[in-house]
Amino acid sequence: MRTYRIMRYLYIKKIPFLPGLIMRLIRIIYSCDLPYKCNLGQGVKLKHNGLGVVIHPKAIIGDNTQIYQNVSIAGRNNRGTPIIGKRVFIGAGACVLGGIIIGDDAVIGANSVVIDNIPPKAVVVGIPGKVVKIKK
Repeated sequence: MRTYRIMRYLYIKKIPFLPGLIMRLIRIIYSCDLPYKCNLGQGVKLKHNGLGVVIHPKAIIGDNTQIYQNVSIAGRNNRGTPIIGKRVFIGAGACVLGGIIIGDDAVIGANSVVIDNIPPKAVVVGIPGKVVKIKK
């Protein structure tokens, strides 16, 4: 995440070339597609060094979200990109696809495929992802 923060800072300050170079190094070293244009909130954690994580450049991810390995946060047939709330847990191998909104404090189970909006504090599992519980 430190590398992402440096890359993002350079991009915001309009320093050319370096953000793209750092992005490619992250891809080679960690097998992680973490573009400098995506908006990650403070305290976002990519567990296992973000191994296999793919994030769309227009994705917005809220503060203190935890993302495990092999997660895809991507667009879906020109239907926009996900907006993920604060303190969301995304389990290993999950796919969050399209212009959807994931509410704060939601939990997305491992290998789930989420293609619909998820309310805050919901627990989602399955393919396609279904809400199985709403935490109090």
